Amino acid sequence: MNNLSRFTKNTYLWVMLSTIFISGCSTTIPDNLIPVSVNKVQQASAWEMQGKLAVRTSQDRFSTNIYWLHSPQRDELTLTTMLGTTILSLTSQEGLVTLDVDGKTYQDTNAQRLLTRVSGWPIPIDSLPLWLTGQLTEGDKLISSDSQQRPSKLINSQQLPPWQVEFKSWQKQSGADVPRLLNLTRDDLRLKLQLNKWQALAPENQTLIKPLSGTENSL
Repeated sequence: MNNLSRFTKNTYLWVMLSTIFISGCSTTIPDNLIPVSVNKVQQASAWEMQGKLAVRTSQDRFSTNIYWLHSPQRDELTLTTMLGTTILSLTSQEGLVTLDVDGKTYQDTNAQRLLTRVSGWPIPIDSLPLWLTGQLTEGDKLISSDSQQRPSKLINSQQLPPWQVEFKSWQKQSGADVPRLLNLTRDDLRLKLQLNKWQALAPENQTLIKPLSGTENSL
């Protein structure tokens, strides 16, 4: 069994047996960022998303909630159980990556290398911010598009064996088209991502993008 699956199962077991539930750490938008409406995802200086992640291999499978705050200065990724207990927290800022999982803290200068070392899976953490927003990364080969010229299927051969990404459905969030369901496959590793909410963010002093009124589309 891989490390991350063991961490996940241990966390679920602890929650089921314990009479006191510890809620997961909540992540708040930095003070200098506000929710905005955009026409295209490329206009978003930063974004946050929440959804679900399902992982399957030939030996194991599990699913978690996922939260991701992405900005040029900082990335914060959190996986939680359905009850809100934090399984994993990955933070990257100023060239330092910190991974908190199973009560232990790990650090590295490369997020993908760190997550692979701890989880045992080569999860494409560097490419996911673009794939989650329906964009291609370096090394992507577009195989097919839909009727609106959005990616339907691509292959990335920068890592061998290659990753195959399928964009199963799309949705409108924060005024822009973003994927709703994505399937990622590589050998026997299958990742299924569902974006329930995606929110574009921008600095408060940025006036080219319209801020949202009230809490519309906020997470």
